[in-house]
Amino acid sequence: MMKTRGRGRPAFSPIRNNLVELLFFVGEGYGYELYKKYIQVFHKTTMRSVYYHLNKGVELGVFKIEKIENIPGSYSWGEGVRRVVFTLGENAEPKKDTRVLKRLKIVEKNNP
Repeated sequence: MMKTRGRGRPAFSPIRNNLVELLFFVGEGYGYELYKKYIQVFHKTTMRSVYYHLNKGVELGVFKIEKIENIPGSYSWGEGVRRVVFTLGENAEPKKDTRVLKRLKIVEKNNP
């Protein structure tokens, strides 16, 4: 007998896995901050893709929303910004890759 696979696409993403590694070493962060670190530690990607994978990760339990901050200010799009802070969720399985930690230290040393 053949084993049947579940329908649909598998819930696997290299970008989401890289974000798990990044959040494991950083602890918490909001979308744009994680995007800036992501493109310095890993390969280039779009900000939209990072936000998509953060939100999809919340649905899958890989990430959780720690808090939502409303930052007042005068921006071209309005009077404030909503900052969503993410942390690792219950379903996150970080590989604890020390290469990511080394790259983070290099990036932080070059950009204090």
